[in-house]
Amino acid sequence: MLKFISWNVNGLRACDGKGFRETFAALDADAFCLQETKMQAGQLDMSFPGYESYWNYAEKKGYSGTAIFTRLKPLQVLTSFGEDEHDHEGRVVALEFDACWLVTVYVPNSQDGLRRLDYRMRFDECLRRFLLRLDAQKPVVVCGDLNVAHQEIDLKNPKSNRRNAGFTDEERESFSQLLSAGFTDTFRHFYPDLKDIYSWWSYRFKAREKNAGWRIDYFLCSQRLVPQLIDAKIHTDIFGSDHCPVELTLNV
Repeated sequence: MLKFISWNVNGLRACDGKGFRETFAALDADAFCLQETKMQAGQLDMSFPGYESYWNYAEKKGYSGTAIFTRLKPLQVLTSFGEDEHDHEGRVVALEFDACWLVTVYVPNSQDGLRRLDYRMRFDECLRRFLLRLDAQKPVVVCGDLNVAHQEIDLKNPKSNRRNAGFTDEERESFSQLLSAGFTDTFRHFYPDLKDIYSWWSYRFKAREKNAGWRIDYFLCSQRLVPQLIDAKIHTDIFGSDHCPVELTLNV
């Protein structure tokens, strides 16, 4: 059995001051994936016994960034989609293991006024091509902050957020296309109708206290891995970021 964790830490140095290492130890994952590390090499001394770490830093300081801590030794490490437009913000780490690929990704936010929506759509297309290339080799588990609430059940206030970043028709359709290309939303596989479970809450308006959240952090997997899924969880009780960790366990 393998246990994977994904967490948008919204600044690893900040999260480190809010109990990150204790959470890391308590969750005891075989691979622990991070998004929005917001740091450069050498800015934080963080290592854990038995784990190797693989990082992808954004060129812009204090921005974006991804990483994976893993007990499993990878056969191959990728930190590029192979398309220059999307390779400057540190948004992906992909590790090849014996049984599968594990990919962590931090999908761009379309931002206020949807000023980055066109770029976001190109990123989604690039990500889909990348995942399908990996999937042609062996099954894929992809996790991270995908910056989209797929269905109305995935956010507290769907009506008022209809044209906001993360809940546009374009972003939702793009996510549907990824699922149609051969991937499964593991949380919805186990809990198709479970409401009021979210992974991100704004720091404003006491959103977390009111549970006015969005489910934008995911574990997806190649459809042929579905028979090996054991469970998917969202750790809404864990603090330290405006996101909470999400989990997948599978029998591979």
